[in-house]
Amino acid sequence: MADWQPTASIENLRKRAELFGYIRDFFKQRDVLEVDTPVMSHCAVSDPFIDSIEVNYQASVGMEIAPMYLQTSPEYAMKRLLAAGSGAIYQMGKVFRNGEHGGRHNPEFTMLEWYRPGMDDADLMGEVEALIKPVLKIDGQVERITYSDLFQKYVGFRPENTGLDDLISETRKHIDIELDDADPDTWLNLLMSHVIEPELKALKAIFVTEYPASQAALSKVREGKQGFPVAARFELFVRGVELANGYHELTDADEQKRRLEADQEQRKNLDLPQRPLDMRLVEALKKGIPACAGVALGVDRLLMLSVSADALADVIPFDLTKA
Repeated sequence: MADWQPTASIENLRKRAELFGYIRDFFKQRDVLEVDTPVMSHCAVSDPFIDSIEVNYQASVGMEIAPMYLQTSPEYAMKRLLAAGSGAIYQMGKVFRNGEHGGRHNPEFTMLEWYRPGMDDADLMGEVEALIKPVLKIDGQVERITYSDLFQKYVGFRPENTGLDDLISETRKHIDIELDDADPDTWLNLLMSHVIEPELKALKAIFVTEYPASQAALSKVREGKQGFPVAARFELFVRGVELANGYHELTDADEQKRRLEADQEQRKNLDLPQRPLDMRLVEALKKGIPACAGVALGVDRLLMLSVSADALADVIPFDLTKA
């Protein structure tokens, strides 16, 4: 294939356009406002496991360079709109993540993110299901399973009942790895990605709910099915591919500030770059955002799954190798 040619077929690009139209019509019917927030920001995501792409802004040629960051998600900006009284909103646009390239990843990709005041994570799963079922031709209700039950089913233990030493031992039964890490989530994430997700390939679709409270990210924490604190969040997997990540959103400004600063400390401990935290999000939460649920969904992955493509490159005009 000549270097100038697209990585996706023209047929798949037509299907991409049809999918965009379907998504916009879906939200129009539900009276959800489409918004368009900046791609560049003065601040970066705090998550230690997501790396922002830094760009150099100059007011004019030769002037001092001011570092800015391409958005890894429109979440912070959209929550500022919620605080300003936007009501239900969605956005479909480009986001950027450094170092992510492969069959299911491209550093530039299209994300669909939406926020629904008055809904919790359980309600929002129903709307996610309504969106994706016609696209993926799924009949019947999508199964829901807690994180704890998922681990019990596929690796034979419940994370909340397993100490660090036992967790490491259990992980090494499945994965040959030399690693010295005292964070239980490191080992749980290894089991999820290397052992459980491959098993999920046999399932058309499944929602995983009630993640450990330590993996709450920007979600609320509540008491779970087993009687211990869990994150009020879910992830949707389709044929083993992570497609969507949703939260009953955190609205406590002080807790949000604590989590941002904890992420920054973890970045420091991991020798990762210290980047500006977006305290405007904290200020927005102080002003107050409505109780709501929000979710991010990978549009390129949704299209890849709907046309049974092998890789994201088959459904985007030009992947990293042709950009």
